[in-house]
Amino acid sequence: MDDAPDEKRTRLRYAGTCRICGAALDAGTEAVYERSLRSVRCLTCSPTPAPVESGTAGASARREHERRRAKREGRIRAKHPKLGGLILALSDDPQSTTAWKSGALGEERLGQRLDGLASDTLLVLHDRRVPGTRANIDHIAVTPTGVYAIDAKRYVGQRPSMRVEGGLLRPRVEKLMVGSRDRSKLVDSVLTQVDLVRSIVGPEVPVTGILCFVEADWPLIGGAFTIRGVEVVWPKKLSTLLAAEGPHTSAVVHVHRSLATALSQA
Repeated sequence: MDDAPDEKRTRLRYAGTCRICGAALDAGTEAVYERSLRSVRCLTCSPTPAPVESGTAGASARREHERRRAKREGRIRAKHPKLGGLILALSDDPQSTTAWKSGALGEERLGQRLDGLASDTLLVLHDRRVPGTRANIDHIAVTPTGVYAIDAKRYVGQRPSMRVEGGLLRPRVEKLMVGSRDRSKLVDSVLTQVDLVRSIVGPEVPVTGILCFVEADWPLIGGAFTIRGVEVVWPKKLSTLLAAEGPHTSAVVHVHRSLATALSQA
């Protein structure tokens, strides 16, 4: 019968990596050797770290919608004490308010799909605050192929496309069109999110920006495209992209925890 202890505090003969936090451990460093797992961890890392809270998809957008509705209702009732209820019943919220509800629905539906894909090697985070701003990252997926910063957009019945202007005599410019409207600022926003995520995970793990259009008018064949390095897709196409095999399986848990620590829930 093998009665050897499962854990042993020791000075490492060879360099290694902490199983919990991913820190590099040089040869000669004191660490805990986990015999059954054949791994090592820092002296300060708990063998059973607290679970990571993935967050609630669409939570901040839903709160903003409710805040705007409540503010409008309060303003109308204060101005029209007797007729306020009738005015509210016969009028609609302004587009600037309903847009938040539509955005929340898109995030929630995509979040449900991502949660359904989650596994030991595909971990997700939802609605993470961009530090120092009121902006957020809708979803983050950590997979063996890298990290994906995902912006969910709900443009019902409208078709995303790329328009290229310039070329031989003028600089080439790629524009994101949704229907007939230029929505290139959406690409700018995702690229900012990519830079933030990359600053957290470091250069070793690839980071890709995604614009995922929910309930859009996609063609029967093709439709997905890449604009300025950002992948523009629909939910099912995104699922296929995230399910691909890659070389970073061993880093998934550590990268996921690092991002959850650095980016609080919005």
